[in-house]
Amino acid sequence: MANLRVNKIAAVGVSTENTGSVFFDGTDDRLDIASSTDFRIADSNTFECWINYNSLGSNNLFLGVESSYWIGYNNTGVGGASDKFVFTIYNGSSWQAVSSSTTPVVGTWYHLAAIKDGTSLKMFINGALENTTTMSGTAAVVNDFFNIGKWNQASAGQGVNGYLSNVRVCKGHAVYTSNFAPPTRELEVHPETVLLACYDGENIFADKSGRHIIAAYGDRLSSPTPTATDSPIGITTFNPGLTRSVDATAGPTFQGGVGFVSQNWLTLPKGTTTDRNRTGGRAIQGAGFNFTPSQTYINSIFYYQISSTGNALDFGDLLSAEGQIGSLGSSTRGIFAGQSNPAVSNVIQFVTIATTGNAVNFGDMTDTKWASGGAANSTRGLFAGGRQPGYRATIDYITIATLGDAADFGDLTATGHEMSAASSPTRAIFAGGSAPGGSISNLIDYVTIATTGNALDFGDLTSTRKVSAGVASQTRMCVGGGLNPGVDQGIEYLTISTLGNAQDFGNLTGSEGRWGLGGTSNSIRGVFGGGYDPSPATALNTMDYITIASTGNANDFGDIGTSTGVAFATGLSDSHGGIS
Repeated sequence: MANLRVNKIAAVGVSTENTGSVFFDGTDDRLDIASSTDFRIADSNTFECWINYNSLGSNNLFLGVESSYWIGYNNTGVGGASDKFVFTIYNGSSWQAVSSSTTPVVGTWYHLAAIKDGTSLKMFINGALENTTTMSGTAAVVNDFFNIGKWNQASAGQGVNGYLSNVRVCKGHAVYTSNFAPPTRELEVHPETVLLACYDGENIFADKSGRHIIAAYGDRLSSPTPTATDSPIGITTFNPGLTRSVDATAGPTFQGGVGFVSQNWLTLPKGTTTDRNRTGGRAIQGAGFNFTPSQTYINSIFYYQISSTGNALDFGDLLSAEGQIGSLGSSTRGIFAGQSNPAVSNVIQFVTIATTGNAVNFGDMTDTKWASGGAANSTRGLFAGGRQPGYRATIDYITIATLGDAADFGDLTATGHEMSAASSPTRAIFAGGSAPGGSISNLIDYVTIATTGNALDFGDLTSTRKVSAGVASQTRMCVGGGLNPGVDQGIEYLTISTLGNAQDFGNLTGSEGRWGLGGTSNSIRGVFGGGYDPSPATALNTMDYITIASTGNANDFGDIGTSTGVAFATGLSDSHGGIS
């Protein structure tokens, strides 16, 4: 599907730019997403999009799962009114349908919202509730592709000849229940959003929810790169008047990858200027517990810029109030795994670092466990060790840009949990931690991230240390705080590409150390946030920073973002030492 027109260059002082759409030719063009429970009918569902027809033709069903439910245009009136939009669900014996009152007109943009709210089916056109009906029975469960633009994969025709923009699917959320003003800005991801597609004027495969891989079929090859033989259908910046925010002060911003074909050729860089200049770096810390008035687990996520100083700000919430979870980050995603509250869990969840918002489910670890050490490079994340209730030596790995369950990587040299972790682009380091029998370890293990296999011995920390925090540049890792067996304020460092024992770096701020703190870094600076003071039992909101390439004592950065402090908060960033 594909000639590409680009208008995504935002000049200084401009605060908005256009969104995009995808054009379908009405024959074989469609977007497919593999079968997922995300696309099953629930107690509440929202399916919405903007649509603009080039021609209406006959029946065309453009959002849904074959033999389960569909949203489309009903030309012949089968199961509903003729020449209207329809939302229909199959209950195993009959199709339950609600139709619009509006007959679409060629060349006109319509905002369409099909809602299931309990047993009520509703059809909104341009924000107006046009019809409602009561559904009988329950929706048939069908394990099949979710299709966009076309009825099914087998038969020719029955597809949209026109444009679809901002296709959003929410499961467990009836976004609209009464008349509303149609959005004038590009849609965003809600906590219940399981798909947000067809919004990017440069990337037909973009899903803003980050949950799914989209495949394209028809005249365009299933590839993000158009070719000279593609017909003029596919990605387009033609849109229903929707805008998105851009940085009004950052100057011209080139986004996406744009190719020019001529005797001389030029390829502009991919990603925004922010993506390509991460020396500032955004840090995220989340989960843990406080002690005001008693020990209480929290689901809060905080963020701050590593290159500056100041207090952390609210980012959103994790899936539940959790403690002692592992974390890691790529340049785009923050990943959290496992938990000790309310029960030991294998859940993996993620956030998009550049935005703010709540975490979304990613998949599961290979085992239920808590207090795993997390490390990553640009593409792969590792979670090592943990406890449930026995100690674990296992290492799991995930591909950060996808969704799905973790796979087995290998084992640490010894069982343990509550270790610090960090990485370069090639190596992941796991240091210290709790060992069986209540002992504290000084072991340092390493693995090569791109391979699989068991960890190898790197050397030893200067002392035994657990529930400490690791930060790193691409060459050096620093470990701060922890139990040793008393509370430690020391920081030590090692050179990641070599083997050998750690060396003294300096101390955290304050006259006493702390443990149960979170650590994160960019290529220059490491930040240690939160922690625990056992006498009296107090969660701390202290944040310290160091310059990783030097040695010396830490300096005050600000506060973690809550006056009651956070113990056992975990940290990650979009610019740590593992990202090349």
